[in-house]
Amino acid sequence: MAVGALLAGCGGDDGGPEPPPGQSRSDFERTLDSAAQAKRSDFPPVEGRTLQEVANTIDAGPTVGLATADFVPGENRLAFGVIGRDNRFVYGKSAVYVAPTPQDRATGPFPAPARSLLVEPPFRSRGSASEANGLAAVYSTGIPTPRPGGYAVLVITKTPEGFVGAPTTIQVPTRSEVVAVGDPAPRVATETVESANGDIASIDTRVPPSDMHEVSLDDVLGKRPVALLFATPQLCQSRVCGPVTDVALQLKKKYGDQVEFIHQEVYTDNDPNKPLREPLRRFGLTTEPWLFTIDAQGQVAARLEGSFGIDEFEQAIKAAQ
Repeated sequence: MAVGALLAGCGGDDGGPEPPPGQSRSDFERTLDSAAQAKRSDFPPVEGRTLQEVANTIDAGPTVGLATADFVPGENRLAFGVIGRDNRFVYGKSAVYVAPTPQDRATGPFPAPARSLLVEPPFRSRGSASEANGLAAVYSTGIPTPRPGGYAVLVITKTPEGFVGAPTTIQVPTRSEVVAVGDPAPRVATETVESANGDIASIDTRVPPSDMHEVSLDDVLGKRPVALLFATPQLCQSRVCGPVTDVALQLKKKYGDQVEFIHQEVYTDNDPNKPLREPLRRFGLTTEPWLFTIDAQGQVAARLEGSFGIDEFEQAIKAAQ
């Protein structure tokens, strides 16, 4: 079930992001703000070079932790974190370059803005995002993968010392088993407080539990928009379920009168050694977390895999309205 094992960062319910050593909180906040404003002109142009030739102009150093694993031929969302040699997350303007192999001509740069995972205090849990615990934002962008097969990826991040690069690879199969945008959402029952006989801990590992277990998907599907989040805050192997569940709760306060918010746990009996719960199997899922927004006609309007920030979650909600 792991999506990007390097994205380890579910932490405490403290007061927000702590800056790296030697950096004030205000400086760190400015760094995050700058990383959210990445644009194409900030990065080296390809100018007909291969991916390896682009990489040769950049200092090596960090590594990439992928937060997405489900890809299809076409355009895909790539979400990731950049991890420095000190095992801390690196924040700065970032972009992605792609080619079938390092020796092929590169495409890009594709700006990858940093998407904040930091929620307001009332919505923080034991698994809240925090720089002190390794995670304050996630990078994401769209990349072209026109054909099935492997792709070489280069992430370039602008730091105070200059550009640094980190390579990774992805594999694009012929097709995905995951329910796609435009597909009818499966009519499946999701667990509620009522179906759990009031035992909310059995259907929600978040501490404290969320209030997104009031209705079952099959009761509202095709009647009103839905934001359906598959996440297991305390058992998440990718360690980003806690932060995205907090994001869901914050947006529920804003959109809860327009959209039904549903949180579905992942493992049977909250035991990672047991099979996935039925709703995940019906949606074709083998990783977590996932968000599906569904319009009032019951069709999937947007989907997000892995880690996703407040702005991406909000865009997905608006797509279903």
